[in-house]
Amino acid sequence: MKDDLKTGLLFSNLSDAQLERIAQHAARLRLAAGESLFEQGDAADRFYLVLKGQIKLYRLSPAGNEKVIEVVTAGSTFAEALMFLDRPRYPVGAQALTAAEVISIDAHDFAAMLRGSVDTCFLLLGDMSQRLRGLLREIDELSLHSATCRVAAYFVQQAPADAQTFDLGIAKQVLASRLSVKPETLSRIIKNLSDDGIIAVTGSRITIHDRKALQQAADVCALPQDSLQSTFLYPCPPARTQDQ
Repeated sequence: MKDDLKTGLLFSNLSDAQLERIAQHAARLRLAAGESLFEQGDAADRFYLVLKGQIKLYRLSPAGNEKVIEVVTAGSTFAEALMFLDRPRYPVGAQALTAAEVISIDAHDFAAMLRGSVDTCFLLLGDMSQRLRGLLREIDELSLHSATCRVAAYFVQQAPADAQTFDLGIAKQVLASRLSVKPETLSRIIKNLSDDGIIAVTGSRITIHDRKALQQAADVCALPQDSLQSTFLYPCPPARTQDQ
């Protein structure tokens, strides 16, 4: 299990003794597609490293509507920040989007180990800081960018630099929730991009015919550099009404 732990950035620079300690209190879990790992509100005494597959983190509104917060893939950890809270509970639910394999890690023992290792504390702080920056950027994107910008930016981020075709990897309904657009809005945006000759869609496969135009669609909200002084990270003007 120590070699599997090393696939996670959070554990990659730990000593063999530390990895051995974590492994002694860890468990390997295999999930079928659609199987829940934990529910929103459950006691949070463990955090997780994804080895294979995709894990969906989501929140449910009082009305039962689902919002996908993140899709976690192999090599990434989640729920580790909760170990610093008193009697924490998971603020989201976790469910396997595909067949998945994860390592479940004892949060209490890991926190105890941190008390004896300043270097490990800094590794964790670095990982959490990167995630915080990503969340702040996402807040800007969701509140300030148009839906077309968000969809185009997602395609740009997912597309390999050396290939024109890639697989979405997740169902379009999940992607719509992840980007905070309605499924019908996502379908309309994809159709518009296809009609404009920018992309072509076959099932879950996306082919980029005009990468420059796709990048321009992603960047269309960008403000001039000298207007960034009063904003943070990746600002854009208010979303266009017709894209909501």
